[in-house]
Amino acid sequence: MAADRHRTSNASGKTRFDDIYDQPDPRAYFRTLAPFRYEIPQHAQAVFRRTRDLRARVAGDEGPVTVLDLCCSYGINAALLNHDLTLADLYAHYTSEEAAALTPPEMVERDKEFYASRRRADATPVIGLDMAANATRYALDAGLLDEAYAENLERHPPSSELRRAMARTGLITVTGGIGYISHRTFDALLDCARLPVWVSAFVLRTVPYGRIAETLAAHGLDTVTDSSRTYTQRLFTSADEQRDAVRQVRLAGEDPEGYESEGRYHTRLHESRPRQSVRA
Repeated sequence: MAADRHRTSNASGKTRFDDIYDQPDPRAYFRTLAPFRYEIPQHAQAVFRRTRDLRARVAGDEGPVTVLDLCCSYGINAALLNHDLTLADLYAHYTSEEAAALTPPEMVERDKEFYASRRRADATPVIGLDMAANATRYALDAGLLDEAYAENLERHPPSSELRRAMARTGLITVTGGIGYISHRTFDALLDCARLPVWVSAFVLRTVPYGRIAETLAAHGLDTVTDSSRTYTQRLFTSADEQRDAVRQVRLAGEDPEGYESEGRYHTRLHESRPRQSVRA
């Protein structure tokens, strides 16, 4: 099991990586998470494309579905959604010797070309929302996000610009934010919705999702949880982190054997759709 004795934990026992979330570019993020095999964005790649395309068919959209990625960080979900790339490609790109020699502005210029040359024909507009202003600015400057908002909806109402962006949104995605954000963020966003909004969320089994599902239901969205499988997130950083995760999974009524007991965090996929879309 990997370990990092210099990091602290939050109240739930999960290791904190606060120092890598708001840098001028993603290099420290990928260097730090590589030993822990952080991989949930790769699992989400195909799911988000499939959900986006299904939502377009059901809603009868004439144009591409606009995606709002919650806790978007450096735009990693947008990078995988809209480009012919894997998460392994991004690890290699940002941990290379060539990348290490660049300044942050040089990194952004390199990434503009890197992503533009790999843009998919079915690319869709992506709006990023995250409290990390440096990370969202990088993703916007590199061309990964069409719009970026560094706002904390847990404490403050959305800006007028974000409200207008949410009015164009058809799909909300999130891979690593549940637990950092709560039902308050979803409530604030859905109050601004003007189109039928779907939500696709990967959530750690250690984190309750019921209160968010209730909020989504209050906005007319029914949630279905994929109980057929789990999706691995990353290795535990220590025996203590694993022990806390196993305890929380048991408290949630789940069985950690064969999952968290084997040394990794696991997530479940929760898909929420308007009730008329579920019936259809």
